[in-house]
Amino acid sequence: MKPLALLLLCSVALSACAQEPATLKLTQTIPLPGVKGRFDHFAIDTKGHRLFVAALGNNTLEVLDTVSGKTIKTITGLRKPTGVLYLSEPNEIAVANGDEGTFKFFNGATYQLVRTVGALDDADNVRLDPKTKLIYVGYAAGALAVIDAATMKPTGSIKLAAHPESFQLEQEGSRIFVNIPDAKHIAVIDRVKQTVTATWPITTFQANFPMALDEANHRLFVGCRQPARLVVFDTSTGKPVTDLAISGDTDDLFYDARRKRLYVSCGEGFVDVIDQRDADHYQLRERVPTRPGARTAFFAPDSNEFYLAVPLRGNQEAEIRVYQPQK
Repeated sequence: MKPLALLLLCSVALSACAQEPATLKLTQTIPLPGVKGRFDHFAIDTKGHRLFVAALGNNTLEVLDTVSGKTIKTITGLRKPTGVLYLSEPNEIAVANGDEGTFKFFNGATYQLVRTVGALDDADNVRLDPKTKLIYVGYAAGALAVIDAATMKPTGSIKLAAHPESFQLEQEGSRIFVNIPDAKHIAVIDRVKQTVTATWPITTFQANFPMALDEANHRLFVGCRQPARLVVFDTSTGKPVTDLAISGDTDDLFYDARRKRLYVSCGEGFVDVIDQRDADHYQLRERVPTRPGARTAFFAPDSNEFYLAVPLRGNQEAEIRVYQPQK
């Protein structure tokens, strides 16, 4: 091929790539002046247009108005806030506190403390079973606490091999899948019997922290840090079906069922967007640049928004970046 023709061909290819629409469109930036340290988990009040952000390093819960892009309230007096849950029917916000081993419930209108559940050392991730109204809290050297959302009282505890990180509940089934990085496996729990029924080893790729679930296609997505890899498991067999490289220091992972897409937030300074071609085949679609250390995120499918927490770095204040997923 002649040099001129080759140059034209490359120009056309580059132009086509440049014109490909972005998968995440930045629509808003919410400043968090004075908020220091790293972030942990989020929750959302979709109807009330409120975002709840656990500012772990700042020992606060930041309550944000997603319409005005301003802080409504800063709840102080927390100690290493981690997991956050919004309960719409009683209009309450529940926050796990890792350093004091508590799970605190706050009134969603006044932001006053309503009740505290204790004895939850290193309380971390939180999930709600919408059918049974049971709350699950990962804590201690290896357990999930079970709390009745109506009475706010503990009803049980499920023992695990080591401290649990991200976990996901089946909506149609009765299983919970739990990342246990120190035990190098995924624990599978029957939440009716409240016992571990299986463990799936994580061997080649370890430090399994974030997790997402595609229940319809029987696929579990696990983000690993050592090395940086996305591993896809078949939930029918417990076996990995494929894996692919991702950016470093992943901390959150979400499945967009509407677009058949995964969002992987990584502290290296990117959000990796991965297309699901089918249940066994995945391809990196886009690597969205963010800022080093920005690894905490939240995807709200009901409002079609992806939130990314960007921590304070140098003279750049902390902020929440709001993206709208595109087709």
